[in-house]
This record gives sequence, structure tokens and C-alpha cells, in this order.
Amino acid sequence: MKLLSWNVNGIRALNKNIDFYQTIIQQDYDIIALQEIKASLLQVQEENINFGNYHLFWNPSIIKKGYSGTAILSKVQPLKVIYGLGHQAIDEEGRILTLEYPNLYFVVAYTPNSQEELKRLDFRLMFEEEFRNYLIKLNHHKPVIICGDLNVAHQEIDLKNPKANIHNPGFSAPERSAFSQLLAAGFCDTYRSLHPNTIKYSWWSYRFNSRAKNIGWRIDYFLVSNALQPLLREAQIYDEIIGSDHCPVFLNLDLS
Repeated sequence: MKLLSWNVNGIRALNKNIDFYQTIIQQDYDIIALQEIKASLLQVQEENINFGNYHLFWNPSIIKKGYSGTAILSKVQPLKVIYGLGHQAIDEEGRILTLEYPNLYFVVAYTPNSQEELKRLDFRLMFEEEFRNYLIKLNHHKPVIICGDLNVAHQEIDLKNPKANIHNPGFSAPERSAFSQLLAAGFCDTYRSLHPNTIKYSWWSYRFNSRAKNIGWRIDYFLVSNALQPLLREAQIYDEIIGSDHCPVFLNLDLS
């Protein structure tokens, strides 16, 4: 099962920078998950972006245009689609989308940024608790695959300058602790499981020529229920693919 996740930082803008169909759709992934789509499905259709024969599931922000939002493209029609968590403040930003299949749940998430001086940290930690509890409930029924921009570099290996960022959003102690709690609840960081010592990043600031200098962070993930860990075959970060300030991340699971 070939899976791809990408924070596209605006699907319409990205499609103007690269040919989304040629770069992504033609690679024949089973599921493609997108974050920060920044567009309604109608707006995307008006742009004539070619999504091939995928089933489209779109969860844009309803409180602000051109903000946040998640989407999933699936080859197979799911049994059920779940929009959000049932929590208004989270759901109105379009941050969670779940597809249920016969043997698993697939969840895409766009975790809120804590922002400068951690001014949105309380909202972020509320999100973390609600999301963790939601995933635990799903995991009681069948295994779960979680992907997306989780907006946290979990360990020092996951960002270029850890000491300089210890109190900054995405690397603060409360955010890293919340991620540790999620893993402890029964989930595995697939890339770190397969590449325990590899230094590779998935996001770079647009400032200071950061991408060219590879001053980056690994904040985009595939997590899986521990029951699926033996089925991991490949996890990659496609840092050569441009078009966003994030790059795609890939997971291959043997579900045959």
C-alpha cells in the first residue's frame, strides 16, 4: 500500500508552481493526503486541477477562506468518511479527516501551530488531547494510519538547530511531550522506526534561504498503530520535490 502525505501550502498556488498531476497523481499512490489546502472543492474544480480517477474527500476551513484545510485522494471508495472530531473549534478549521476501510482507519491531520511566543499553545494542547483520545478510540476498533503536518520536531535529530529553538513553536517542551504521549498510547513514528539515525527534514522556512542551506525541521509524519509496525516496508522524505515550504513524505505498508 503506497501512501503519500504533503502539506501543499495552498493547492492552487502549488499547481501553478509544478504540475501536480505529473508530479504526484501519475506516481500511482493508493492514498494521497493533503494539508493546508487553502481552498474549497469548488475553487479547486474551477482551476481544473487534474486529480485523475481518485475519489476526492475535501475538508476546508469554514471560518476563513484561504486557510488551513485537509483532503484525501483515495483509489478505493471507503466505507465511511468522518469530517473532524466533533469539536467545533477544531472542526471549523478543517484540520482532521478520516476514512474508514474494512481493515483500518486512515486519518490526515493538520496540527495547529502554537505561533510566536506560544500564544496559541493552549489551543494546540487542547487539540493534542482531543486528537489523541480520538485516535485511541479508533485504535480500539481497528488499526490506524495517521499522517500529516503535525507541527512538531519530536527529537533533537529532527531539526537543524535544536538549542536555538528550545522555547519556540514546534519544539517547545509541552508540544514534544504531547507527541511522546501520542506514541505511548500505541502508535509508531514510521520514519524514525525505519531510519533511527537519519537526519532529514520535511519543512524549511522561506526566510534566510533555509531550504538551499538545508536548515530544516522534520514535522511531517506517518504514524501507525503498533499492530501495523511489522508491516512497514519503506518510509521516505521526498525533499527533492519542490512547490511548497514542505516536501511530501511517503509510506509503503505490506497489507497483502
